[in-house]
Amino acid sequence: MRGPRFVALGDSLTEGVGDPVGEGWRGWAALLADGLSHEDVDFTNLAVSGAQTRDVLERQLPAGLALRPDVVSVVVGVNDTLRCTFDIHAVAARLDRVYAAFRAQGAVLLTACLPDPGTMLGLPGALARPLARRQRAVNTVVHALSERYGAVHLHAAEGSWTTERAMWSSDRLHPSERGHRQLAVRFHEVLAERGIATGAAPSAEPEFPVPTRSASLWWLATAGTGWVVRRCTDLLPQLVTLAVDEMRHRARGTSGRLDLRAAHAVSTALAALSVASVGEQQAEAA
Repeated sequence: MRGPRFVALGDSLTEGVGDPVGEGWRGWAALLADGLSHEDVDFTNLAVSGAQTRDVLERQLPAGLALRPDVVSVVVGVNDTLRCTFDIHAVAARLDRVYAAFRAQGAVLLTACLPDPGTMLGLPGALARPLARRQRAVNTVVHALSERYGAVHLHAAEGSWTTERAMWSSDRLHPSERGHRQLAVRFHEVLAERGIATGAAPSAEPEFPVPTRSASLWWLATAGTGWVVRRCTDLLPQLVTLAVDEMRHRARGTSGRLDLRAAHAVSTALAALSVASVGEQQAEAA
């Protein structure tokens, strides 16, 4: 008997950045795959660093559907919040299509909500708050759609793991090996409770020594610098605008309006999906 076929979609988090093995990355999804069954698990990782929800929908989804997975993980959205093109309506519509497609095939769907990048990077308040607001919007959408499609959802946006330094790599945005193992262990727990994961749970303890400070500084000076430059070129002008707007509202005592505006955008995005779903059901009935 063959083990389950597990396909992982997403961005650098699922690709495994922060958990180096040899010349590449391993990550939480690969660690989880080993514990899904006592049989050999057919694992394919389609995640790509920098991917947004558009990339998952247009590139990773077709490849994932062709593999007809028994279990599929879709963890994405942080990169959307780091772009000047951020649109919660578009994020919600794309995730809805991806989740629906895999559930229509009968796959067990894994999802997660994630910490906001501004807090993880230690940005000043006026810069961090807009990013936090965006990530809360994405997490709210993921929560709602996960419930709609019966996904196995991991609440990873909060908790002690987000503030424990050992859980995070030198770039402060990706988990370290210990952090990736924490995600794998927690996913395994919820899957085992549902009788989906039948293999041994991943170990929570790192297999490899923690990178030295000099190695971490070298990474930041090379690959890390490139990442920062790419994000700053795309996001910084808009982030400055968002920060100025944030400070203006705080000075006027009207910061609550920004939260209300974001909450309204999420509500209308989810409502639009509900209306579309009803329309599709009526069309099928006719």
